[in-house]
Amino acid sequence: MIKNLIDLFFPPVCSGCHALLLSNEKVICTQCRHQLPQTNHHLLPENEAYKKFYGRIPLEHSSAFLYFHKKGIVQELIHNLKYRGQQEIGTQLGHWYAEDLKNCAHLSNVDAIIPVPLHTKRWRKRGYNQAELLALEIGKQLGLRVENNWLIRTKNTVPQKLLNGQERRNNLKKAFIIGRNDVKLYDRIILVDDIYTTGSTIEACARALRASGISRIYFVVICMTGGR
Repeated sequence: MIKNLIDLFFPPVCSGCHALLLSNEKVICTQCRHQLPQTNHHLLPENEAYKKFYGRIPLEHSSAFLYFHKKGIVQELIHNLKYRGQQEIGTQLGHWYAEDLKNCAHLSNVDAIIPVPLHTKRWRKRGYNQAELLALEIGKQLGLRVENNWLIRTKNTVPQKLLNGQERRNNLKKAFIIGRNDVKLYDRIILVDDIYTTGSTIEACARALRASGISRIYFVVICMTGGR
């Protein structure tokens, strides 16, 4: 009843186009849902996201759910998720992506999911980690444990997109450490993030995880630049 009253005075709108949502729609309207530029990477083992890590760090799998275009619907969704407190976007996108990932046979033997962490200063400012929201929903749908504190970000780094190649490497040097001291529990994990920009963050995370004894890393991300 309370929700109905809230919806009456503050009707829910689409996080993509801001149109009023119908009673059977959640977070994103049907029209925007059909316009999402999906990559279908889950159907292509050696897709463009996977190839971007050639010669950098060995990954068992890498895929993005959507393409990111400037001034496009995905940019609007990601900005609403990261900077406008709309956490429900992370849950919904994670749910949709998990439906695709269920069809990836090579993910069936994964042990756990680890989200790319935020630095504590950024977490306190935002109040949540968008990658964790995605990871929790993907983990729920795939029946996998999510380890929120396995990987820790020790440096509040400058956004990678603002730096050149060498600056990116220096920016992320020793930026991530393992937050667990117990015996090795996992050999295969899924690393989850919200957006792929340069790949340097994922590379730094993967190196820290491999140094801890995790030998097989599968990377999934909600969006990356590219496509049409």
